Amino acid sequence: MSIVKINVLTVPEEQRETLEKRFAARAGAVEGSDGFEWFELLRPVEGTDTYLVYTRWRSEEDFQAWMSGRGQAAHAGASGAGAGSAQGHAAEGGERPKPAATGATLWSFEVVQQAGPKQD
Repeated sequence: MSIVKINVLTVPEEQRETLEKRFAARAGAVEGSDGFEWFELLRPVEGTDTYLVYTRWRSEEDFQAWMSGRGQAAHAGASGAGAGSAQGHAAEGGERPKPAATGATLWSFEVVQQAGPKQD
């Protein structure tokens, strides 16, 4: 079964728009990767500053292959896997924009059960 990686990003309220714009700008960065199955950026709605970045992969090997290739470039300079997407890209002159996230933690899960809508 698939594996899920959830990157937990602490994002101050004044940086939320920046984070969301940076993720929108990176659209397609992971979608063509071998073994990639799903991506969601989850915005907090109930009094927390924690965003969740949900990705689903065919296997741990597929995730690791992405992280050591295109994922490594996407996350360069980040603290914790996945935080680089919140970092932005190097501006002209090589300077990186200020990180949108102030912290990042990576959670890993194996999918042991799943369900979808019933088909009539």
